[in-house]
Amino acid sequence: MSRRAAAADQGALALAFDARVVCGVDEAGRGPLAGPVVAAAVILDPARPIDGLRDSKQLSAARRDALAAAIRERAMGWAVARASVAEIDRLNILRASLLAMRRAVAALPVVPTLARVDGNQPPRLDCGIELIVGGDAIEPCISAASILAKTERDAELMRLHTRFPGYGFDRHKGYPSFQHLERLRALGPCAAHRRSFAPVREALAAAGAAAFDAADHGPGPDR
Repeated sequence: MSRRAAAADQGALALAFDARVVCGVDEAGRGPLAGPVVAAAVILDPARPIDGLRDSKQLSAARRDALAAAIRERAMGWAVARASVAEIDRLNILRASLLAMRRAVAALPVVPTLARVDGNQPPRLDCGIELIVGGDAIEPCISAASILAKTERDAELMRLHTRFPGYGFDRHKGYPSFQHLERLRALGPCAAHRRSFAPVREALAAAGAAAFDAADHGPGPDR
């Protein structure tokens, strides 16, 4: 191969690299006992940078909301998707999280050539994948995805709070806080709870035992 041809090949490779469409992917809601798991995919626009992107857990709720609005306005493309409580119980939380990620990437208005995914487990995607453990803290496009996923899931838990006000979803967002566990034991699970999670299974078993004990079986026959 001539030097000129080699240079042309290198130039083509560089152009192909620069032309990649990269999306960041992250999820929110793997640990809670209730509600869906939500994933987001974001393609940032280099011409419209967003200051302050970082792991959503390091931001106040007000700052997350402000950044989420900026992401929706300035990103080249973004999408949010979920896996339901029924899917979590049927598939398990890991597989449901990967399914939500796949749905988010598939819903992007721009087809990515590479997905940078937070964590060490790849979803099944029709593009290249780069796994980055702790990526939500170091990779801006993943940070943006974590912010959208977190704010969308928090909004969903606020809606669930209006349906099931006794559990305090507006405060703990479904995570197993002391208050949530106490309410779960006192009230039993609601339709938003994940039956495959141990504390919910235990509350169901306790509710069943209490119902059995409270039933009027009557005394045995006289002997």
